[in-house]
Formats: sequence, C-alpha cells, structure tokens
Amino acid sequence: MSDNRNTILAVILSGIVLIAWQYFYNVPQMEKQRAETQRQTELLKPTAQPTPGQSPATTPSPSASGTPTATQPSAVAEPVVSREAAIAGAPRVKIDTPRITGSISLKGARIDDIALVQFRETVDPASPPIVLFSPSQTAAPYYAEFGWVPASGTTARIPDQNTEWQQDGSGSLTPTTPVTLKYDNGAGLTFRRIISIDDRYLFTIKDEVSNVGSAPVTLYPFALISRHGTPQVSGYYILHEGLTGYLGEQGLQEYAYKKIDDAKQMTFDVTDGWLGMTDKYWASALLPDTTAKLHVTYRSNAVGTNHNYQTDYLQDAQTLPIGGTISANARLFAGAKEASVVGINFPLVGFGGYTKQLGLNHFDLLIDWGWFYFITKPMFLALDWFYHLFGNFGVSILLVTVIVKLLFFPLANKSYASMAKMKSVQPQLAALKERYPDDRVKQQQEMMEIYKKEKINPIAGCLPVALQIPVFFSLYKVLFITIEMRHAPFFGWVKDLSAPDPTNLFTLFGLFHYDPTQLPIFGHYLALGIWPIIMGITMWFQMKLNPTPPDPTQQMIFTWMPLIFTFMLAGFPAGLVIYWAWNNTLSVLQQSFIMRRNGVKVELFDNLKSTFASKKAVSKT
Repeated sequence: MSDNRNTILAVILSGIVLIAWQYFYNVPQMEKQRAETQRQTELLKPTAQPTPGQSPATTPSPSASGTPTATQPSAVAEPVVSREAAIAGAPRVKIDTPRITGSISLKGARIDDIALVQFRETVDPASPPIVLFSPSQTAAPYYAEFGWVPASGTTARIPDQNTEWQQDGSGSLTPTTPVTLKYDNGAGLTFRRIISIDDRYLFTIKDEVSNVGSAPVTLYPFALISRHGTPQVSGYYILHEGLTGYLGEQGLQEYAYKKIDDAKQMTFDVTDGWLGMTDKYWASALLPDTTAKLHVTYRSNAVGTNHNYQTDYLQDAQTLPIGGTISANARLFAGAKEASVVGINFPLVGFGGYTKQLGLNHFDLLIDWGWFYFITKPMFLALDWFYHLFGNFGVSILLVTVIVKLLFFPLANKSYASMAKMKSVQPQLAALKERYPDDRVKQQQEMMEIYKKEKINPIAGCLPVALQIPVFFSLYKVLFITIEMRHAPFFGWVKDLSAPDPTNLFTLFGLFHYDPTQLPIFGHYLALGIWPIIMGITMWFQMKLNPTPPDPTQQMIFTWMPLIFTFMLAGFPAGLVIYWAWNNTLSVLQQSFIMRRNGVKVELFDNLKSTFASKKAVSKT
C-alpha cells in the first residue's frame, strides 16, 4: 500500500510540474507572440493624415537658478498617423547605407526614421525589414535628438523639435558622404550640424554655433533618445529590455520599463559613460566622448494610460563669445546588437567592435551576457568560430557539445565508473529487500554498508547532470539573446534555431492544416515537434542505461521524467533541444564505453526489452 501511495503521489507531482510549466511558461509565451503579431498589424494600418501637435519629447532646459534640468514632457497624447504619412509630413535627408535605410527629418533635425535592411521580421527574405526608429505621431515613436540648451536668462532663439533646418547642398547621408544642416536664428547665432555615418550603425554628430551678435551666449550641449509608449518585451528574467547604460564608476545601470515607471526619474553625474535603450536584438545608445562630464537622466512620463521613456545627458556649459565659435561632439549607435559590431571583452579572445574602436566603457554589456558572462561569452565565441568554419550554427552546437564532453571527460569518467559499480551491486541490493521486506531502516543501513565496502558514491551519478546545467543555461542564454542565432537555419525543417521546432505531432507533422494550440483548455499542451520527441527518446535511453532505483517512487519519477522534459522543452529554441538530444546521445555512448571498460555489462537493450515485456504482461493480465 505504501508503494502504491508513493507511485500515485509521483504521478500527481509529475502532472503538477507539467501543468505548472505550461501555465507559467508556454501560455505566456504564446500570448506574447499573439500580442506582438497584433501590434505589428496595427502599425501597418493606415490612419488619418497628420495634424499639428507638440511633440511630447523631453528637451533639456535650464532652471531658474541656471542649472540645466529637464522639463516634463506633454501629458497630452498625440494624434496617431501612419508611419508613411508622418515621414511625408516633413522635408527629409535620406539615409542610405548597406545596413540602414531611412531619413533625417529637417524639422527638428531628428534622426527618427531607421530600418535595418539586413534583418527581416520573419524567416521569409521577402518580409519587411525591421523598423527601429519612427517619427513622432506614429503608433510607436522612437528617435534621437541633439542640440543646445540656453543658460537661464538667455533670450536667444535656440533650435528645438519644431525648428526647420536647411540642408547645405543636396544628396543622401552615406558612409562616404556626410550631410551638413544649418539654422540661422536671425539674431546673430548660426547653428551648423555635420552628420556622418559608417557602414554599420554609428552616427557621428558635430554641432557648431557661431556668434556674430551683440552679446555672448552660454549654451549646454545635450543629446536624448526618446521612446513613446511601452514596447512589447519578451518578459524573461534572463534578458534585460529597457533603459540601460554603463555610467562611469556607478557601473551598469539597467532599468526595465516597469522599474522606471515606478521610479519616474533617475539622475547620475558621471564621466566615461554611455546610455540608451535596448530590446532583445536591437538597441540605440548615446556614446559621448569618454572624457566628457555628463548629467544623465533616465525618465518615464505618464501620457494618458501610457508612458513615454527617455534617456538623455547634458554636458558642461560653453560660453560663446562675440565673433567666436563653440562645438560639441556626439555619437549614436542605432542598430542590431551584433557581437562583432558591439564588441566582446574577454581575455585573450573576443571582438573589438565599437567597444575597442571608440574606447568605450564596457559597451559590450549592451548585449545582456548575464551574471555568468564568463561562460556565455566563451560559449558564443566558440559557436561563432565554428559557424565561420562550417557555415551553420546547428553544426557549431554539435561540435561545441563534443568539445565540452571532452573537457569534462575525466570528471564524468569517475562518475560513470561509480554508476557502473553501483549497477554491479544491484543483485545485493535486491537481496536486501527480500531479507528485510518490512524494515526500511535496516535496508538503508545495509545498503550504505555495501556502498562503503565497494567504495561507491551513490550521488556520483548526478555529477554529470550537475555539470551539464551551467552549460545548458549558458547555451540557452546565447541562443536566446544573440542576434546571430536569430533566423539561423539548421538542416531540414528547422529554419530558425532561436525559435521552437515548427513541426507538431498533433497535426501529424503538417498532414492536417489546423493549429491545435488554439483549442480550449488543452490547446497549450498540443505543441510537440520532432526534435523534442527525439530529445525525449534519447533521454529515455539514458535513463534505461542507468541502474533502476530500488525505491518505487524514484522508479516512477525516472520513468516519467523523459516525458515531462519532452513537453517542457517543446517550447524552447530548437537549437537548445538539438543540443540536449545530441548531449544525451553522447552521454549514452560515453557511459556505455566506461561501463564496458569497468567490466559491467551494458544492459540498455535488455532493459528496453524488459520494459516492453512487462507492459505486455500487464496487458494480458
């Protein structure tokens, strides 16, 4: 009766784990995907033509005391128009590079129209490119702005977000042709802005102001990145999405959108810093001179039921004398978080990217490598190296798994040797159960004596699994956060290693054209691809290779574990499931080799036969 109770309890607990996993992981993931699809659809819908309105961006301005502060953005929501209409509503300078297309608005001289042409919304190469920046009055405004803030008491007109700039000459902004914008305030101040761009994602802005007026002027350089509306985020604790920056001695300062909503505003006075906003794969960041003293602000402002977000900085004041000129330099990163472009700091190996090129302070942390960066970084570097060698990230995963197995072979060898010894004493353990059928305490005492005599560590078999966990996590992190894995194909039906296996057992792998996950109540359980099934089978083989636990509860847990993990990993990235299946296969081969070398019979196929034989016997009875 006790064994039966334990068995029933194990089944119930296994079911609870499976249900909880679906409820807390798969269901929210599917809901996020549906919400994102709906949001993208809304962005493409045409709406009414634009009407004049004040942008709710926060432009830094001086306080009555003369110290620069930031005014609160407008609490009035703007009329929403289509992206095309907003772009057509102001004169523009075209941006044309191998990786970026878009435009700069001459109204306010904002960089507010950027599309990443090398990245598409889906695996279909004909799908639309990823849109990063969009003008104000669209459904999701997101832009960068640069300029000057006048000191208190200054009456001179300074260009703002509504100022109409003029292009000096004509032509597009390309990596070989910078553009120059001008604004004359009609009272002696002439503003000149030179914008250049490289062949990746770096804008360089040089602002100059000349004074032919009748009085000196004191100005503060500023730069900001503004985003209107809370963006859709992945919502996983292993990935930061929101406001970010490495702010000198204060280190990495990350504020998720909810966190800055609660804080309203955070300020920092730093040197040698950068700041911006990051999504899972895309980011924008202000990269001031590393010697510049910065007054940095993160802020969130409520606009109706939504919020507008902003990161900005003010630099020290500059006094512009009569007949003189002052200048300020700024840089903007706006693009994909490619490791080779951003850079990776790691001893002996790594990528320089902008981190090294510009001498930036830990700019590689724009990519969220996590607390275990000492594992995730080399893991990515190894995967990337093999990818450039073989041209397939899936093959890279297989090869890196083999290397990890070889590195841990000595430790795994001891563990598997202990397991082999444990298997050899199974007849003695079975005899103990017959000798003391009703005395569990005596069974345990005699069992430990046998382990001590044979020098067996009963928990040594868990060591390979324990070692596998940080590797598993680091690979999961790399697959989840790095854009290099996005839309990276494997062989056959897997077109995106960062997405779940697209096949489904419950449609007979495409024979029936319907989505079983949409069914009520049980729909979320009905997503099971080919690779998760393969992983489950390899895990089952691995379980059958090990000695059968003497405790019935443990037996039941080990029996159900492969099935539970099959459903749990069904929603994981395909690359991770392929890794797990391949790792299980290598473990079976490795353990079989070690068992043979220790003179222990490999009873994998015997155990499989006995499993099916016992089921047949039960069915006959």
